[in-house]
Amino acid sequence: MKASELVAPEVNDNIPEFGPGDTVRVNFRIREGARERVQAFQGVCIRRTHGTGPAANFTVRRITAGIGIERVFPLHSPLIESLEVTRQGKVRRAKLYYLRGRQGRAARIKEKTTYRTNR
Repeated sequence: MKASELVAPEVNDNIPEFGPGDTVRVNFRIREGARERVQAFQGVCIRRTHGTGPAANFTVRRITAGIGIERVFPLHSPLIESLEVTRQGKVRRAKLYYLRGRQGRAARIKEKTTYRTNR
């Protein structure tokens, strides 16, 4: 028996379609004692794991003051207030671990462009 059969994940309507290479802004609820606030974490999605089931995760990487910071978010977490795709990246692989060894311009990802035909 699979975990997805035991526990049906609550689908968060605030999460659009996104994938590796996309620049995303995750608004995540953080509890500090009795208070709760929303903190934004913006960076490049470098991987998605475990599909779309209840164990699905995605990793977002950003560089702050020359130091790479990666954060793993559960896809179906009720603590994710919203997720916004700010830029779609054009990549050819599912896991972008090679970005860990790159800095500055070498770590850039081309933007995905869609062409419309007038036919």
